[in-house]
Amino acid sequence: MTTYYVHSIITKYWKPGTNYLKRITDALEGIVTDGDFVVISEKALSIALGNIVDERTTSPSFNARLISRFWMQIIWGNLLCVLCRHGPRLRLRLLRYPLQSGSRHKQVALQQAGLLNALMWGSEGGIDGSNLPYSYVSLPLPNSNNFANKIHKEILLKTRKKVCVIIADTDKTYSYRTFHFTPRPKPMKGIKAIGGLIPYIIGRAFKLKRRSTPLAVAGVRLPVTKALMIANIADKARGSGSGATVWDMAARFRVPITEISWEMLSKTEHKPLVVVRKKVIIVE
Repeated sequence: MTTYYVHSIITKYWKPGTNYLKRITDALEGIVTDGDFVVISEKALSIALGNIVDERTTSPSFNARLISRFWMQIIWGNLLCVLCRHGPRLRLRLLRYPLQSGSRHKQVALQQAGLLNALMWGSEGGIDGSNLPYSYVSLPLPNSNNFANKIHKEILLKTRKKVCVIIADTDKTYSYRTFHFTPRPKPMKGIKAIGGLIPYIIGRAFKLKRRSTPLAVAGVRLPVTKALMIANIADKARGSGSGATVWDMAARFRVPITEISWEMLSKTEHKPLVVVRKKVIIVE
């Protein structure tokens, strides 16, 4: 029987400009062993790289305003929330979807991810505002495989340990038997990227198995089913940081959504790295 040992590593908050390679290798020194899986949050990497957008600089178009007022408040708040089996708290938040900041957010989603992704209630095409201050949102990494390979080489160089590096996102992959699909763009090979609203609705409405999405793997050849399992184990161990959504984050700090500061985020625990280690138990 195989079980897994999981170690979530707490580090300082990774602000833009953070030397993420040094943070990773310093945190792993004396902890990792050969054969470990090192799962890294894509969002933490994006923030460290400055791959973020300040939505305050965006002027919303008519389409963005229409999505915020009609689609989010009426369609999501009254119909899609029920169809996707979301609870009353999220439904109430969508019924009260903020028109001003929400329109700016939808404009960024339209520009960066296109209309079908902008129709999602959150994490449109991998765009995410949780664990970021003010009106910043993070964008998906342009090439996750390059970063995974770079991190793997640096870990091997500094720790002399042969590990498997996985860059993962909390956005879900849905599985029907051996078919795996996600609305998240550019997942690892073996997961079908179907952008937009439809795969999300199908996955949620039919209660398909859902797990965090591995975006890139370096160090070993890993079957997609195992990568999904490891990414999901790591995600559960990591938790939601300052909050799973911008609403949760604002509720935690007791301030409006756009008034969370870098200082507030720096005072909370952050776990951008999770070490997952296979343990074999022999049952006699």
